[in-house]
Amino acid sequence: MPGGAVPLHATTDVNRIEAPVTLKAYLMCAFAAFGGIFFGFDSGYINGVTGSKVFIHSIEGDSATALTSSHNSLIVSILSAGTFFGALIAGDLAEWFGRRPVIIAGCFVYMIGVILQAAHSSGLGLIVSGRLIAGFGVGFVSAIIILYMSEISPRKVRGALVSGYQFCITIGLLLASCVDYATENRNDTGSYRIPICIQFAWGIILATGLFLLPESPRYLVKKGQVDRARHVLSRLRGQPPDSEFVETEITEILANHEFEKNLIPDTGYWGSWYQCFTGGLRTSNSNLRKTILGTSLQMMQQWTGVNFIFYYSTPFLQSTGAISNSFLMSLIFTIINVVSTPISFWTMEHVGRRPVLIWGAAGMFFCQVIVGAVGDTVGFNKTHVDSAGNTIANNISAVNAQVAFIAIYIFFFASSWGPAAWVCIGEIFPIQIRARGVALSTASNWLWNTIIAVITPYMVDSDEGNLRSNVFWVWGGLCGCCWLYAYLLVPETKGLSLEQVDQMMAETTPRTSAKWRPTKTFASEMGMTGDHKLIHDDEHKELA
Repeated sequence: MPGGAVPLHATTDVNRIEAPVTLKAYLMCAFAAFGGIFFGFDSGYINGVTGSKVFIHSIEGDSATALTSSHNSLIVSILSAGTFFGALIAGDLAEWFGRRPVIIAGCFVYMIGVILQAAHSSGLGLIVSGRLIAGFGVGFVSAIIILYMSEISPRKVRGALVSGYQFCITIGLLLASCVDYATENRNDTGSYRIPICIQFAWGIILATGLFLLPESPRYLVKKGQVDRARHVLSRLRGQPPDSEFVETEITEILANHEFEKNLIPDTGYWGSWYQCFTGGLRTSNSNLRKTILGTSLQMMQQWTGVNFIFYYSTPFLQSTGAISNSFLMSLIFTIINVVSTPISFWTMEHVGRRPVLIWGAAGMFFCQVIVGAVGDTVGFNKTHVDSAGNTIANNISAVNAQVAFIAIYIFFFASSWGPAAWVCIGEIFPIQIRARGVALSTASNWLWNTIIAVITPYMVDSDEGNLRSNVFWVWGGLCGCCWLYAYLLVPETKGLSLEQVDQMMAETTPRTSAKWRPTKTFASEMGMTGDHKLIHDDEHKELA
């Protein structure tokens, strides 16, 4: 009804602000989660490629048996560096053009990077530049896919659905390990080009699928396109556009947007970035606190040390002299990662984000300490050289015990910090700064990913730090920090709408947040209960 008004129905019932969950909602979010394949495969394939003899010779020359620490560090970490900047840029682009177009653009940038990597034949130029450009694409996707999924998911299953992103990351890692394992014995450039070229398929699949998915209704509301937001919400919830559920949810989103506009006025480009850092550290609901929480949560996820396993486990296990097939063992670690992650689909909604993070950190801490202690006394660190000149572990049983606890550690990570950190950053930011807040948090993930990828070879390589098993003392200590961090600072967001999360953080503390329950809707707080009308999109969509 152009030129007219859009009638909307508001409610005071906090339990009726969203339609019942449908299969359609699951399927839409599940497909969006496919973006995790990018992250996982691109992170995982390099672990095997850097162990490929053909690839090593293309970088170091025909007499080399391994990449130098500096070259290994550069090749592995440069993707994360590109992704850091890509995630930051994506926050702006998502505000200007929408969530969906930015993800699609990321797919095409990613594919350009893949083409450059596939063209590599010798030297560092193409492989490094290709991974850098692909990193920008992964940054676009990894930052905005979380934002997009959080904004379209039903609140009752949002944790499970966003956990699907981490599940897709683990599937990407598994596929990368399978491809690496299948190509490890090739004596031609296919040993590294096949893993690289397969990435092209992920970009095509996600870009094609995103053309069929709708834009985020919360983004449309923020841009004043209320009619479009209503019809998108109708598609997402499987309800007719004039359904009471659709009307009450869109009104709640609108009311929250108006409420937050009063608190966080639109102050232009630089002002919008500044808003991410406003408020005091003592104010529980300040934007500064939320930005620090989001960025530090992603930092802590990297501090668990899991990427040491997925980036460097193949050369590290080769160096122990106790593992007959390090490629196969890396594949087993990846399978454990995949099968453990779906546990979070249930625990995220029935146990909660906060307990999952606390207990996950505790489990990782004990596993890492055991691996470090066994390795330092009778395991990885105790070796001898046999008559053939090979380095062999003195106690194979002790090494096997270490490998078993590394596997258990991966189980704890995959069922807790892996998915929960992504779920939380998609929930804690208000709509006015959500795109930039999620982008900053994702950029933090990639910044620390880069730092760890850069320093790890210098920590464990025999001609550098040569920490060997002692590196697990480092990761164990950091997992202890993760436990303390989760206990003191992470609030419980289970079962709340994105708008209610903002309300909860204003009224409670992290340690008491699990007991908080909403008592009023934003529509009632803004005096919008009953039937209200909004000016149609053609007339600038202002509140009537």
